[in-house]
Order: sequence, then C-alpha cells, then structure tokens
Amino acid sequence: MDAQSVKNTDTARNKGYDAGKKISGIKRHIAVDTQGLPHAIWVTPADVTDRTGALAMLGRHKDTLSKVLNVMADAGYSGAPFAEGVRQLWGASVEIAKRNEPHTFAVMPKRWVVERSFAWLEKCRRLWKNCERQLHTSLQFVVLAFLALLLRRY
Repeated sequence: MDAQSVKNTDTARNKGYDAGKKISGIKRHIAVDTQGLPHAIWVTPADVTDRTGALAMLGRHKDTLSKVLNVMADAGYSGAPFAEGVRQLWGASVEIAKRNEPHTFAVMPKRWVVERSFAWLEKCRRLWKNCERQLHTSLQFVVLAFLALLLRRY
C-alpha cells in the first residue's frame, strides 16, 4: 500500500497541498497484491494524509478484501491508530517496511512492488498530471489505465 502525489493543472478543481512533497494537486492511494495489480484504489486531495486516505480506501473496499491477512506499507503509515484502524476494518495486521540505514539508497523488494504499479500508471500520458475537475473522474482514469494494462498482458 502506498500513495502518490500528482500535480494539478489549472482546470482541475479539487486539490490540496502536500507539504511533504511540495505538490499542489491530488493523491492516489493504491493497495496492490504481490504481482503489483491493484485491489483497492482511492483518490483524495493532496492535503489528506497517507494514513487517513488509506483508511478511507480500505473502508470503501472492506467487503471485497475481507480475506487479506497482512498489509505491507512504508514508514508513512506507521503508528498505532492506523494499525488499529486496519485491524478493525479488515482484521489484518500491518507490517511496516523500514529502511535499514537512513539517508542511503537501497532497493527494498517489498516496497518495489507498489512503486512499480505507480510506474505503470506513469506510462499513461493522461495521468502525468491531473486535468480532471472531479476526483471521481481521476479515479476512473486510474482504473481505466490498470484495465488497459491487464488487457495488454492477457
């Protein structure tokens, strides 16, 4: 599970400011399986924190993902309130993938899966920036991009 902040164009209405990444726009939250295919997607203004957006996404997809036992996330999702929220919604545990040495680059295989899914989205030119006026339209374009990916594969 991870979130990606995306810049808005002038035409987009719903936006927020992600102070951590200094981006004015939206935030895409996705939960993927071990193959990198999405099982839950949610779009919020960028000022929504990763934990709050993830809990909203998980609450929206609670029925379809009831068999999930473990949620893997990065350090942005650490904290007891988030873990307790996931446990109440799904009954799943949260595993945080932390870096061994701070301020050094190292490929982390567990984190790489969700980052690869974001890279697949970036191949769609329409998704480089958010041009949509409504958040639900942005959400549908993300879903459409993943559908196109699946159709090309199979």
